[in-house]
Amino acid sequence: MPTVEVTDLKDGDFLLDVREDDEWEAGHAEGALHIPISEFVARYGELTEAAPQDGRVHVICRSGGRSAQVTMYLVQQGIDAVNVDGGMQIWQAAGRPVITNDGQPGFVL
Repeated sequence: MPTVEVTDLKDGDFLLDVREDDEWEAGHAEGALHIPISEFVARYGELTEAAPQDGRVHVICRSGGRSAQVTMYLVQQGIDAVNVDGGMQIWQAAGRPVITNDGQPGFVL
């Protein structure tokens, strides 16, 4: 399973958040694309439209389990995808910003 640490992510890296709506609304990384794992296959086209053509997709969830499943699916589709180890819990613990939809400080649910 291709995996990266939160600390390996750079500003501008493409981030796909696969948590559910309530988790996203509580707080997420700025600029991330949100497609809940429960809707992922049906909304797959949104990812292919938004993702950089020759870039990497960094997949994140709360702790790494759901994002690992999506990462494996994407790799099977031939997409350069990696799982963000520890997910949003580690993102927040590392001091990375977590915001709500209106740009206010958020939290990881």
